[in-house]
Amino acid sequence: MVCFRLSPVPGSGLVLLCLVLGAVSSYALELNLTDSEKALCLYAKWQMNFTIPYETTSKSYKTVTISNFGTPTYNGSICGDNQNGSRIAVQFGSGFSWIVNFTKSVSVYSIDSISFSYNTGDNTTFPDAKDKGILTVNESVAFKIPLNDIFRCNSLSSLVKNGVVQNYWDVHVQAFVQNGTVSTNEYLCEKDNTTTTVAPIVPTTVPSPTTTSSPTTTPSPKEKPDVGSYLVKNGSDTCLLATMGLQLNVTHDKVASVININPNVTGYSGSCHPQTALLRLNSSNIKYLDFVFAVKNENRFYLKEVNVSMYLANGSVFSFANNNLSYWDAPLGSSYMCNKEQTVSVSGEFQINTFDLRVQPFNVKDGKYSTDELKQNWNMNTLSQLESLERKQQHLRACDTWPLPTGCPNGMCPVPPPPFLYHHPCLGNGSTAGAILGDWKTQFSG
Repeated sequence: MVCFRLSPVPGSGLVLLCLVLGAVSSYALELNLTDSEKALCLYAKWQMNFTIPYETTSKSYKTVTISNFGTPTYNGSICGDNQNGSRIAVQFGSGFSWIVNFTKSVSVYSIDSISFSYNTGDNTTFPDAKDKGILTVNESVAFKIPLNDIFRCNSLSSLVKNGVVQNYWDVHVQAFVQNGTVSTNEYLCEKDNTTTTVAPIVPTTVPSPTTTSSPTTTPSPKEKPDVGSYLVKNGSDTCLLATMGLQLNVTHDKVASVININPNVTGYSGSCHPQTALLRLNSSNIKYLDFVFAVKNENRFYLKEVNVSMYLANGSVFSFANNNLSYWDAPLGSSYMCNKEQTVSVSGEFQINTFDLRVQPFNVKDGKYSTDELKQNWNMNTLSQLESLERKQQHLRACDTWPLPTGCPNGMCPVPPPPFLYHHPCLGNGSTAGAILGDWKTQFSG
């Protein structure tokens, strides 16, 4: 832990700020605010980050995540009293600020409101922002805590407004501290009060037979994950749909782990914009798993970015972000679908296996999926010809040499003149029309 003693806050004594330097994308703050008599009056310890969408000069949309605040200042933080509220005020970067206001009554104190201001004129954070200036999102919280209790919430909590996502976790805070001593009575948030049993991840160690270096590990075998359905709303309208089984492959400190996401205990949120869309998943051991989609060439969408921060079995935090991906490409107005296992390689240390995948991040109508891309690229005349082949019991052979038609998924072959040759990686190989036609009818007809 590295501690810095900052200059006095006017009327509030000295502020001691401790920065706990943890894993990547993890930034912890600890604030001890004292009054004029050097008695502790406000205590706070928390972690946070912010994800902000913005429009670029090229009329596309991007998102940026802020998780490292450099050396912040705390001008405007006050203890408060019976007549005046308490406040945590944080300034960081170039024109960024975060403020939490507390109010007090006879028996409780409240986290009254939270505001976050960001500066799109900061060319380091927003180098290509179309509009420059300081924007503020305000959120009324009105969360009441018994006086002289410390509020604790280790679970991830998120506020989403105007597309800006504020994430908080490992929160410990007590305003209006009594007698200069932080209370030992904890008031827990609802998520911390809910006990969830998570199966431990036990890696199997495999010693190297030819070296004496640190052993490598391989993960325990994992069954196919359950398929979950997730959605994001813009007001009352559904704007993003996703159905998929997710399996996370993490290698950290030479220990490999496989983690199946259980949709029954997984929360989801997000935001939708004309050029970008965000799906965020979280659970007791996943702070956030972000899937960011973007529009390209004004007529297609794709998975552009994945951000993750999660607890591992040993208690450490694994975090990573990659905003230069190119997966799940499909036309706007359609959905991307693949039933077979696919792998999204986020980095050498983090991959995501997907099963029974279907996703539509744009142009969702009536809360339902549009025609999937495979169906759009399927020629119904070809289906009729295959039915004729079925009657004649002619054989199909897997195609390896025919060129891919424009817009077809990787590995999808056109159907040439007889003898018809066909192969698709998402539906599997087939030897005869009768053997595979039923699956194709299900996927492509109607």
